[in-house]
Amino acid sequence: MTLLAETARRIDTLVAQAQATGRTPSLALGVVRDGALVHLAAAGDHPRPDADLQYRVGSITKTMTATLLLRERDAGRLTLDDPLDRYLPDTAVGGLTLRQFLGHASGLHREPDGPWWERTEGTDLATLVAGLTTDKIGYPAWRGYHYSNLAYGLLGGVLERVTGTPWAELLTTRILDPLGMRRTTYHPTEPYAPGYVVHPWHDTLREEPRTDTGAMAPAGQLWSTVTDLARWAAFLADPTDEVLAADTLTEMCTPVMINDLDSWRGGHGLGLELYREGDRVYVGHGGSMPGYVAALTVHRPSRTAVVGYANSYGFRAGHIGGLSRQLLTLVLDAEPAPVTPWRPAAAPPPAELAELTGRWWWMGIEYEVRADPAGELWAGRVGNPTLRFTREGPDRWRGRSGEQNSELLAVLRDPAGRAVGLDIGTFVFTRTPDQEP
Repeated sequence: MTLLAETARRIDTLVAQAQATGRTPSLALGVVRDGALVHLAAAGDHPRPDADLQYRVGSITKTMTATLLLRERDAGRLTLDDPLDRYLPDTAVGGLTLRQFLGHASGLHREPDGPWWERTEGTDLATLVAGLTTDKIGYPAWRGYHYSNLAYGLLGGVLERVTGTPWAELLTTRILDPLGMRRTTYHPTEPYAPGYVVHPWHDTLREEPRTDTGAMAPAGQLWSTVTDLARWAAFLADPTDEVLAADTLTEMCTPVMINDLDSWRGGHGLGLELYREGDRVYVGHGGSMPGYVAALTVHRPSRTAVVGYANSYGFRAGHIGGLSRQLLTLVLDAEPAPVTPWRPAAAPPPAELAELTGRWWWMGIEYEVRADPAGELWAGRVGNPTLRFTREGPDRWRGRSGEQNSELLAVLRDPAGRAVGLDIGTFVFTRTPDQEP
């Protein structure tokens, strides 16, 4: 699949304009559709970007740390409401929970004590933990959104304590290798783009240090390429169980905190940022490290994403993040996902399924129930049956979407064994509007 020529031209123009006005040495953004990188827009020549050139991803690293933690939860080795001191005992912040850390709802300060961790060689976990005092808590948990890099350093420590395996090794074996992300690494590997600060008055470049951030690595250490970040975006759009269950990834996209109370345009899930653009919600994360900014923006329903990097800290994360959302919206507006054609069923549904289909009534309102070839039921207002139910046992169905997710549908039968009612969470639907529930 490729983009239409006009869509590609518009993207290339916007990226070229952003590189020029943002005064960044190199800028690269890629469009991902249906699991593949379908277009690379590159501008600048210091160095000339390509899909295999490494940049630092910064806080996009957090999305992978969160994924590792949710894997451990799914395996039953921890719960998200466990307090920190269950894994890192005897700290002054031990009552805060893993869920609060994941969603930036803990009230924990943004950075660890000491010099700016992103620009200096990192400390070990013991030193990081030793610096935790009550002064690191700005306000009580859940009172408001407060982004915390420190929280993710601590989550990396939790992962190491739970698994007995260093964070970087966990990342490689459980995410990078299964997804084929061979060019995503802890340290830079050639070819990579040096990171710069651009002087505001005479446009010269100051190269930034490339540090090992130690215990804070789970918050922002990684290096990657457009090709590899496209693979990560494709996973977030359509996960594989080898890395993380699809239902768990959907849970990660559920808002924990709204970070923009004035317009409700942004929020944070369990490790993923949420962005509302018109009627669409995108998920992903921004990233920055000295000399670098990065963006990861995914529209899960259409399996479309934009990923990108710049090697100038002055090309701020908000700028590249806004650009990635602009490009994603452009693609979705210009090239909507193809409509799946309707096809007739090969055979009628089994009799016990067919008898549940048709029109049902509740409180004078008409509903319909349909069967699909997979043997599932779809229910909802007439013409819009969007609620999915899967069979759980004889005359028992479980809701799997929307407002009925997890609710039980029980089939009610008369003495002759005919289905005369559908009890969905105590709301009884009948075959005619004249029947009593």
